[in-house]
Amino acid sequence: MGRRPKWGRQVNGVLLLNKPTGISANDALQRAKRLFFANRAGHTGALDPLATGVLPVCFGEATKFSQYLLDADKRYRSTFCLGMTTETGDADGDVVATSDASAITEQQVLDAMADFRGTISQVPSMYSALKHNGQPLYKLARQGIEVEREARQVKIFSYELLSFIPAADSPDKLPRAEVEVHCSKGTYVRSLAEDLGKALGVGAFVEKLHRIAAGPYHEDDAVTLDELTEERGEDRAEVLDHHLLPEDSPASGLPKMILADDTGYYLRQGQPVMDLQVYRLGDEGDMVRLFLESGEFLGVGEITDDGRVAPRRLVK
Repeated sequence: MGRRPKWGRQVNGVLLLNKPTGISANDALQRAKRLFFANRAGHTGALDPLATGVLPVCFGEATKFSQYLLDADKRYRSTFCLGMTTETGDADGDVVATSDASAITEQQVLDAMADFRGTISQVPSMYSALKHNGQPLYKLARQGIEVEREARQVKIFSYELLSFIPAADSPDKLPRAEVEVHCSKGTYVRSLAEDLGKALGVGAFVEKLHRIAAGPYHEDDAVTLDELTEERGEDRAEVLDHHLLPEDSPASGLPKMILADDTGYYLRQGQPVMDLQVYRLGDEGDMVRLFLESGEFLGVGEITDDGRVAPRRLVK
């Protein structure tokens, strides 16, 4: 029996998607994949259905470098509703408790937020995508199963209050805090909301969540699924390719190393290569982006203890 032909075309690059609310990150990925008629794609860092904003989608060879985005810092803008807690820590969950938050002031919120900057410990929510014995926690939570989770260290680089609506000015008499967060990978904004609510003694949950930036990517450069759909219309998928960022862009934070063609040839054979640029680009164990003099991207290499560069992830 012959091999089943692959669906779609070979597409290489990164699509910076502005995910809408109401669909999962995977749903957004699959829609983008169909629009581009791409045979391989993956997203970098899940966003809950409630959340909107920056969702980098890697196509083809760019998927080899998606880990750099998973490890990157993120920026979020979020609205916390005070005086109520939900099962999931966000607006999609059932309400489990309410408290009188009518006396909460803006200054109290500012004072409480100060304790959640820098390196802090967070216990992942049972409704996170973190896995336990191969199963995402949220799947266990939906079965009524709760497992013990270890606290994790994360970094909150900045945590600012953008606006505060006191209970007296809120239609439902629940105060709101709009915040902006710059944080390390693995930070759960819903946990920030819940912990802030606990610190204030009234509970809280995430009412809105928008990712402003992920690594080198910012929402100003993102495109929506509706915009892509309208632009493509009845045309071929190739009309959308101008939206794709270079396949090396997930690793754009790494130093750039340009190799001669003959050096690049040996690197592609899996051999470490010698180049004097190594000594100004980094130290043993550091990673670099590798290019030919023509501008062709080769992949990512690692500086070895003898001053050479060994291939680690190369494009085809």
